[in-house]
Amino acid sequence: MPHNSGGGFVLGIGLSENAGLADAMALAEDVIARSGFQREQIGCIATLSSRSDHPILRHLASRLNTAVTTFDPIALEAETPRLANPSEALFARMGCHGVAEAAALAAAGKAARLIVAKVKAGRVTMAIAA
Repeated sequence: MPHNSGGGFVLGIGLSENAGLADAMALAEDVIARSGFQREQIGCIATLSSRSDHPILRHLASRLNTAVTTFDPIALEAETPRLANPSEALFARMGCHGVAEAAALAAAGKAARLIVAKVKAGRVTMAIAA
């Protein structure tokens, strides 16, 4: 289910059930600023399929005027060779070595690279691929 962001970028997000909205909003602004892109250039938000109904994702997608693309752990695990920060602990819990970086890369496509590696705030992680 690759998403072509049309020259823009993909915001990958990993978050726990009890992640905070304030952390997520501040982190999104931070990683977008680090990327050098503008908010309007977001092609999509990408994450783990089990988080697709998380209120933070719905809020961010609405605020950033973009769609949410999701991937199962098997699809995210396939991105492990391209991750900057693979996590054995995450693999033990979720079945993939990364969510934010892996989802961003999976959605951005095979030729994509990480523009901003995983950044964490509270119980939220984000990364950008293009």
